[in-house]
Amino acid sequence: MDPQQLRYNPSHEWVGLTNENGQAVAIVGITDFALKQLTDLVYMALPKVGQKVTAGEEFGEVESVKAVSPLYSPVSGEVVAVHQELADNFDMLTADPYGQGWIIKVKPASGSSLDGLLTHTQYQEQCAQQ
Repeated sequence: MDPQQLRYNPSHEWVGLTNENGQAVAIVGITDFALKQLTDLVYMALPKVGQKVTAGEEFGEVESVKAVSPLYSPVSGEVVAVHQELADNFDMLTADPYGQGWIIKVKPASGSSLDGLLTHTQYQEQCAQQ
């Protein structure tokens, strides 16, 4: 996905909307900036397909040799796909965080909106201040 077209949580998760089989799907991942801060990843806890997620609430975690960081959902809805390969192949995540490094796909709940999330420009400004 094109990082310029995505929306961002202040906590470094990204979301992009797409259409799969005629259904709106929100694809969620973590940013390149966050991955560089975390450095060497050692573990990732992911939700299960069918699990409900709520915007702003924790849906999993990623652990590096430095820290354990919760993952917060940028959108509310039901998990329809989980990228299980990531747990065994962190290189896929770090090499392509906005493509092959997606973490979950969510069927957005009716009325869900990405309006409260940061644009790419706003997210870049936040990262520059950290």
